[in-house]
Amino acid sequence: MKVLNNSPVCLIFAACALASTSSSALDQTPQSVTTHKDVAYDGAHAAQKLDVYLVASDKPMPVMIHIHGGGWRAGSKNHVPGWLMTAVREGRFSVVSVEYRFTDVAPHPAQVNDCMRAIQFVRLNAAKWNLDPRRIGVTGGSAGGHLSLWVALHDDVADADSNDPVERQSSRVACAVSFAGPTDWSLLAELDHKHPAYRQLLGNEPGTPADQMDAEAKKDVSPISFASQDDPPIVQVHGDKDDIVPLQHASNLHERLKRVGVKTELVIIQGANHGVAGAGPQVTDRARAFVREQLR
Repeated sequence: MKVLNNSPVCLIFAACALASTSSSALDQTPQSVTTHKDVAYDGAHAAQKLDVYLVASDKPMPVMIHIHGGGWRAGSKNHVPGWLMTAVREGRFSVVSVEYRFTDVAPHPAQVNDCMRAIQFVRLNAAKWNLDPRRIGVTGGSAGGHLSLWVALHDDVADADSNDPVERQSSRVACAVSFAGPTDWSLLAELDHKHPAYRQLLGNEPGTPADQMDAEAKKDVSPISFASQDDPPIVQVHGDKDDIVPLQHASNLHERLKRVGVKTELVIIQGANHGVAGAGPQVTDRARAFVREQLR
């Protein structure tokens, strides 16, 4: 494993084995955790729901928002990574797992709009759920990594004049952790991206040539487009043998964030493929430490 950050230091570790630890959060939830299932954060579609796992505490707790992967058209909020549920069991932070509309319902920006609103909804309910609205992080793998980075880097969408109390809330987060998330749709013209999901996300048919896809849509769907100096700290975990999301996605964003002065780390898992999106504790060690640092 290689860790690259925006300091002069580069740390190199031994490569580690991968093991999936994502399982149904219902099977992992201890009795001491308060759980709220299928809470609607919007009423436009049945998918716009979230699950809440609250740590018992006498003071407001930090919270990590989990956004699941699945090519933007599959997966479930029920499957929360083990490192997050372990933190809940240990009383370190609460977790909210978000469901969103898939591309067979609506293309981009439906998915990012849902995730932004979910963050605003959590902030609106922070007092009720004993959460600290200043300490909200976001994480996800694969498509969930993309959505996590998009909402973390995008400008605040709060509308102070809205009649909707959710829309009046800030959508900003304190940190983001992406596992194998795509960041830069311009790479479709440079590298082979065989998975149809990249094109389906923008409403294109699988196999559509990159130069026939709408240029503004490719820019808008790419988290790298929104990188700016005021963005929160970012960690990306990526395998150097990933043939679904080439490593160039993560390295491009890492370099862009360094240039604009954002705290950024790129953890490269040597010899690993796209499986880091559901990787085991050997891969998530740095993510856990990073979240502790940013949300303490």
